Amino acid sequence: MKWLINTLAASFAGGIAWWLGAKVGIMTAFFLSTIASGVALYYSAKWIREHLP
Repeated sequence: MKWLINTLAASFAGGIAWWLGAKVGIMTAFFLSTIASGVALYYSAKWIREHLP
């Protein structure tokens, strides 16, 4: 269950960031997606540690 939450959070955040960055350019989309996925992974792992056994 933990890997599913991490995967969904990173994918969702990365997808939104890619969509926003694609309005500027392909490299902007790539960098924003990478950063957003990492941030989402960090916070989802933090949430899992605090709320799930």
